[in-house]
Amino acid sequence: MIEARSLRKSFGEVTAVSDVSFTAQDGQITALLGPNGAGKSTTLRMLYTVLRPDNGTAIVDDIDVVDDPEQGRSKLGVFAHNPGLYPNLTGRENIRYYGRLCGLDESRIDERIDELSKFFELGDILDRRTKGFSQGQRTKIALARCLVHEPGNIILDEPTNGLDVMSTRSLRDLIEKLRATGKCIVFSSHIMQEVAALCDRIVIVHRGTVAAMGTPDEIRAQTGTDDLEECFVRIIEQ
Repeated sequence: MIEARSLRKSFGEVTAVSDVSFTAQDGQITALLGPNGAGKSTTLRMLYTVLRPDNGTAIVDDIDVVDDPEQGRSKLGVFAHNPGLYPNLTGRENIRYYGRLCGLDESRIDERIDELSKFFELGDILDRRTKGFSQGQRTKIALARCLVHEPGNIILDEPTNGLDVMSTRSLRDLIEKLRATGKCIVFSSHIMQEVAALCDRIVIVHRGTVAAMGTPDEIRAQTGTDDLEECFVRIIEQ
């Protein structure tokens, strides 16, 4: 479970996040949405400990990530926006390196690479250098890397950005498989069709605070329209 509690973050005189609170449950996909500049990315970065909040905190599996960021990170798998891979390393080497950073021993890393290779169908790319990979291939390796230490909680920041239609569909299937294993998933996207197809709950952030929150049906009822994109627009324009 991931819980944001009254998160606040400013950069000089600019308040990026003023008050964001929500809970993402295990076995569910929680969408974190917002227009550009709403504070969504800053919120995610506080959740996965890249930024320290000025006020409030985040809880991951009962661990306060502000007080104990290292332990909090051990419970998180993070697919950041534009995740970097080492281009001269193979897919296997990229995953192995991250496994070592997470403190896994070599035999366990080998086991996890085998498991993830089957899960993500990496057989034909695993031992190729990632330089020259397609966007879809890079995304698969980056996802495998963030799951190598078997985290119960996953943060996906626009994971389908730049993917073609078939790669996007494949990735949606993989995310649904992760939910089926009981993972807590926080999912950021600008594509409402993805949100409608995947997400169990929606949190909409606007001007640094939560503007709306609930299931897709609750959001539709709140705004009086069945179209989630129109729901989003109406909430932002209030």
